[in-house]
Amino acid sequence: MRIATALVALGLVALVSAALPRSTAHAQHATAADLLDGERAYEASCANCHGPDGNLIQGIDLARGQFRRPMTDADLVRVIRLGIPNTPMPATNMSEEQASKIVAYLRSRAAAGTGTALVGDAARGQALFAGKGACTQCHSVNGVGSPVGPDLSRVGEQRRAAELEESLVSPQAVVNQTNRFYRVVTRAGATVTGRLLGHDTFTVRMLDTTERLRLFMKADLREHGFIDSPMPSYQGTLSPQEIADLVSYLVSLKGR
Repeated sequence: MRIATALVALGLVALVSAALPRSTAHAQHATAADLLDGERAYEASCANCHGPDGNLIQGIDLARGQFRRPMTDADLVRVIRLGIPNTPMPATNMSEEQASKIVAYLRSRAAAGTGTALVGDAARGQALFAGKGACTQCHSVNGVGSPVGPDLSRVGEQRRAAELEESLVSPQAVVNQTNRFYRVVTRAGATVTGRLLGHDTFTVRMLDTTERLRLFMKADLREHGFIDSPMPSYQGTLSPQEIADLVSYLVSLKGR
């Protein structure tokens, strides 16, 4: 049973930063290395249930520090290590230090999320996705749209809100390996670009920009290689509120 089940069982309604008494100094004195260790542990043991932003469980939003009832750091550490009787959360073999790093990471996420960031509206974001943003020209959601770009049907389970926002305003900053675009030039001079599906010593396989599956023999190519993603930046095209709305919609996409 994953550690995240403990957090499901705990729950609280108020913001952690405002509601929680601090009976220990676990989160207060965490170093950058501790937070990184906690993040890795969260991604390995918790994100599968809670999602990358910690908001897959109804009534709980770890990124904003919202649970169902107040718990101190020590309480959370104890539950992670010892479990909760008569619940799906069992005891774990995790040390107090390891559990403390997860708690510190969650506290840091909540503290970082208490600023003045705009709150998006998923319904408005969905309208932007299909309309002004023209996202369906390249992407699909639950079978609707184009397959040229990555399928976004479950992107809310796979990417954090901050990562999605970065993809909208700085699309070249981080490109997932499976979403890279490729360009080939045949010996006859024809140029074809598309999303790379795979390549080996002899062949290149891609989905071109006309949505055709293409297979090329490298021996027949004049040149070939990776190119920048065709994903445009929406900075300046969409307002900050519209970007927040679009991110909110993308975060809500978790499959049927």
